[in-house]
Amino acid sequence: MARPSDPELEGKILEAARKLWKKGGAGSLTMRAVARAAGTNTPAVYRRFRDRDDLLRGMLRQMRFEIAAEVEQAATVEEACEKYLEYALAHPWDYELFYQHDYELDHSRRRGEQVVRPARAAMREKLQDRLGGSEMSREVMLTALWMLGHGAAMLLIDKSIPPEEAPRARKVFSAAVKALMREAEFLSKLKL
Repeated sequence: MARPSDPELEGKILEAARKLWKKGGAGSLTMRAVARAAGTNTPAVYRRFRDRDDLLRGMLRQMRFEIAAEVEQAATVEEACEKYLEYALAHPWDYELFYQHDYELDHSRRRGEQVVRPARAAMREKLQDRLGGSEMSREVMLTALWMLGHGAAMLLIDKSIPPEEAPRARKVFSAAVKALMREAEFLSKLKL
């Protein structure tokens, strides 16, 4: 008699994989270890994820939606940038995984598969509401904000900015985001 399927198993597998990654990095993320940590067997993991890269893609997809939820909850672009940085600092292992593997995994996919980036879409919408203007100008602004947020996150995560200076660095980050937005608003009023 076949075992009944567990509809929540994929979530359990992804959560187990994220915990293993957090404890031991890439070396700890084997399909067998993930199965054991999720309370299932290796074939069950393989039925849901083709291989380790597919499992990593699943983890990245989950993180993209978590970051997007934070960005969507924000009332302003500035608050969305703060929430992005807060997510990165609250989940440093996940964030580093995201940026170590996001590009290579997305570009190793089969042709035609669409990469979903819900946080970027949410930020585009916030910029559209706030600035209007051309799609090109919003994309430039989105890229500038992302570079600023990612740079701040990585500097704080890897302690290039010492922990005792982190509060000041966070204030500098906030001021830089506000300055970028003021400049973008000024330029949007000029209809450039």
